[in-house]
Parts: sequence; structure tokens; C-alpha cells
Amino acid sequence: MNKPLLVMIASLMFAGSAVALEGDASAGKAKSAPCAACHGADGNSPAPNFPNLAGQGERYLAKQIHDIKSGERSAPLMAGQTDNLSDQDIADISAYYASKKASTGQTDPALLEKGAAIYRGGIADRSVPACAACHSPTGQGMAAAGFPALAGQHADYTIAQLKAFRAAADGREGRANDGDTKTMRTVAFKMSDSEIEAVASYIQGLHH
Repeated sequence: MNKPLLVMIASLMFAGSAVALEGDASAGKAKSAPCAACHGADGNSPAPNFPNLAGQGERYLAKQIHDIKSGERSAPLMAGQTDNLSDQDIADISAYYASKKASTGQTDPALLEKGAAIYRGGIADRSVPACAACHSPTGQGMAAAGFPALAGQHADYTIAQLKAFRAAADGREGRANDGDTKTMRTVAFKMSDSEIEAVASYIQGLHH
């Protein structure tokens, strides 16, 4: 699948999901205070099971918060955290985290070659596209299209999300808020545990 087509799919997938409100990062700093316990004061989470939010695209962040609030995305650890957030609160918090610099982790040397091959080239015999096509070679994502930045994300969190997409694709409880195109569900369904672990480790060591 070529890059222009992926961008078009992303635009359709996220159409109507982005918040039109302009976020205020300075206001978002104060509003994000309750989030700091899990995601870190600057959006770099100290715990590997909670995602880093720093440097993430505003559009993607806002969509995820709205999806968690509406129940479209199941996130038990976030229960009640988004209930009282207004659209403006969500826009401001998203702007704040988007303005922060993401930290970078390390790739397990034993998984580097395999992870890099999947991220850069996909898995040809199962028609798994390269992660880089949507998330960029450096993992910075495509903010305008709504594709998230991945660089530096905790491997444990990435593994959990890919397995959640895979579970949903298999008709089990999981994560299904990737739109009608089911892009991530389709990709994750074709990946083995070892492939997921390798690419997640590679992503953890990416710089953007």
C-alpha cells in the first residue's frame, strides 16, 4: 500500500473525530495535573504500562481522550478520569502534551534486527505493511492525518495495544477504535507475539 493511499485512508478514518477547538497549552498544563501520577508531569510516563504522551499529535490525543470518555475505547485504568472533561479541557490537555519533548528508551539488542525489519519493511508474506509508512521512518507519526507518533513509546505499552487490536480483530474483547477501515486491527491480526515484541522494542529506541 503506497503512502498517499495510506494518508487518504487516515483522513477518512479520522474525519469528524478531531476536535475543532484550538487548544491552549498553558491552560492544559494546569488541567493535566491529575494525569501526572501515571503519565508524568511532562507526559513522559515513569511506568512502562502507561503511555508516554509527550510529543504526541494533538489530533490523535484529543481523539483518544474523547474515545475513552465515550467508551469507544476501553481503558479500565482510565475509568472516571475523563468523565468531567469538557471539549475545551481535552483540547488544552492535548495541546500541552503535544508541546512537550518525548523521551527515548532503548531497543533490546537481541530484537533490533527483527524489529527494524518489520518497522521499515513490514512482513511481505502476510501483507503486513511497514510501520514507517504511516508512523514515519523516525516514528514521528503523521499528526495532520491522525497517525500517532511512536518513537520512544514504552515497549510494554505498545505490545499491549497491538495485542488488544489483535484480540478485537479476532472477535474478542480488545481495542477497536481504529475506525471503519480497521487498519490496526488488520495489521495486528497478522502478527505473532514475537513479531509484536520485536517491533515494540525497536519503537522504544526510536528518536523523532
